[in-house]
Amino acid sequence: MDTRIQFRVDEETKRLSQQMAESQGRTLSDACREFTELLAEQQRKVLSHDTWLAHQVNLAFEKYDEGKTSFIDHENAKAQMAERKAKIRQQAKP
Repeated sequence: MDTRIQFRVDEETKRLSQQMAESQGRTLSDACREFTELLAEQQRKVLSHDTWLAHQVNLAFEKYDEGKTSFIDHENAKAQMAERKAKIRQQAKP
């Protein structure tokens, strides 16, 4: 079932928006619908990412609870990251 969305803008904004939409071969209603659909698609991506991230966090806690984790100190983490970055930079050179 389709839903109707209504909002108010001043006459000048409406007039200019209609002119722009018409210059693109569409109605102002079409432009508003397309923008709303774009916003909805962006939100779907956010929700999908949030679901994925929550799953990854839960997996990490399960791994921790099962004793299958190992921790490294800050200095070793920095050193490992520096090595990885250097390796990537080396591979990226022509």
